[in-house]
Amino acid sequence: MLEIKNLHARIGEKEILRGVNLVVPDGEIHAIMGPNGAGKSTLSYVLSGRDGYEVTEGEAIYNGQNVLEMEPEVRAAAGIFLAFQYPVELTGVGNANFLRTALNAIRRKRGEAELDAVAFLKLARAAAKTLQMKEDFLKRNVNVGFSGGEKKRNEMLQMALLQPGLAILDETDSGLDIDALKIVAEGVNALRSPKFSALVITHYQRLLDHIVPDVVHVLAGGRIVRSGSKELALELEAHGYAGLEAA
Repeated sequence: MLEIKNLHARIGEKEILRGVNLVVPDGEIHAIMGPNGAGKSTLSYVLSGRDGYEVTEGEAIYNGQNVLEMEPEVRAAAGIFLAFQYPVELTGVGNANFLRTALNAIRRKRGEAELDAVAFLKLARAAAKTLQMKEDFLKRNVNVGFSGGEKKRNEMLQMALLQPGLAILDETDSGLDIDALKIVAEGVNALRSPKFSALVITHYQRLLDHIVPDVVHVLAGGRIVRSGSKELALELEAHGYAGLEAA
């Protein structure tokens, strides 16, 4: 599914990623934890194609293609989805129109027929109900006036509709209360299948109580320094990163 090989990246003259190596097989969910400034969000931005990040070495192979050579919209069409830590507001852009446009772009890429407004609304309402979102979310502008938890649920609604092959969740649990956290986790777990993989970036072990990862990785100093089972997350919660950073 995803194989990252010796990935180096920088912003300006500052090197952030310093040789990341990581493999996420088909059907697996991997968590990435680490201290502030370790490069976790940078990794998510580099994989999704955000401007401002320069890859100086390495590659990221997704389904046989080096995604670092693709434009961001091509990566999205290929099945890569990024859930933002801080979802942006799009004033004047209706949520339903935004979601339908994105979904139909993906469907065209897959060679599938586009959905008309009636078919889309039926699908979107069903997905929103699963995430315990009111239907009026679809009538509002994208994330405008949404609470932090509502913005994260809206990200999960996008993911449920787009059906990505690889989801990257950049600290999606940030700012969520326990009820919203469970709903977001249920949105991820509902997609679990042999054709779905995910990178879950988080500071806190509590998210991993609800999205149980196959592997937990520690990113520190711009590279993966340790990998293990969910018990590794419990160890980090108890003892922090000081020892790993020193090593």
